[in-house]
Amino acid sequence: MKVRVDPERCQGHTLCAMRAPEVFELSEIDGHSSPITEEVPQAQQDAVVEAVRSCPERAISVI
Repeated sequence: MKVRVDPERCQGHTLCAMRAPEVFELSEIDGHSSPITEEVPQAQQDAVVEAVRSCPERAISVI
């Protein structure tokens, strides 16, 4: 599974990092999210799916 965050849609709600802190990092400037690595470890896949569902801006996608 690969994860991406659309920087145009992300508004810095930080919900993804609360759901999957090992996968998402937040900008210290504006709180916007980005994946630490594009490839999601098997053990983190459920947390990433939950992060996708919790994003109010629908900025996260998985492949």
